[in-house]
Amino acid sequence: MTQRRGVGILGGSFNPVHTGHVRMAVEVLERLQLERVDLVPASVPPHKPSLGLLPFDVRLGLCELAVEGIHGLHANPIEGERAGPSYTCDTLQCYATPPPELFFILGTGTLLEIPTWRNGLEIPALANLVCVNRGGDECRGFEPVAGLVAERWPQAEQLASGREPSWRFPSGARLLCLQIPRLDIKARDIRERWLQGRDLSLLVPPAVQRALLEGCPECEEAWGTRAGPAADKEN
Repeated sequence: MTQRRGVGILGGSFNPVHTGHVRMAVEVLERLQLERVDLVPASVPPHKPSLGLLPFDVRLGLCELAVEGIHGLHANPIEGERAGPSYTCDTLQCYATPPPELFFILGTGTLLEIPTWRNGLEIPALANLVCVNRGGDECRGFEPVAGLVAERWPQAEQLASGREPSWRFPSGARLLCLQIPRLDIKARDIRERWLQGRDLSLLVPPAVQRALLEGCPECEEAWGTRAGPAADKEN
């Protein structure tokens, strides 16, 4: 009988999805030898304003384009299938039946915010945590994570120290810290470049770029009127 290797979950507003998201998913997929990694766009992000947010179906569609043809990556519509805010604890509880081993992926800065989430400190009872450095996070390494664990999860057992520390919670779930290549790309910058009519090459997957540039009325409704079409012209 083949042992299930686990499923990674990379959530977010994905407004829009970009190359940094996709590369993060690929890195975790390979490093942990997972069965797959799902990009899970939030239907109603509880910690972000709805103003300027693309409709859920548009963001999901862009995620589907972003992972198309990449083995092991998928877009999951699960948070659009229920009403109300997209709380991570609720998503993990209804993710799959029977549940595979779950690996919830997040950047260092996001992990440090987990005490402010609804039942955030209880997430290790539902899934492993995978903390990856992203953007400027690598400057301090994972020292802030160690501080968070000591303060909020004092019963966690440290399994490894050094460059990639890890811990085991009383539930049996682990917190794994992974160093991955730095791609300092932010969705806010993508939106600004799109508004300015600038080239988005290599910042978003090619299929996502085409969708954003070849007519996206929802983008204009959410982000504003785009500047001149110079960046859209094909040679």
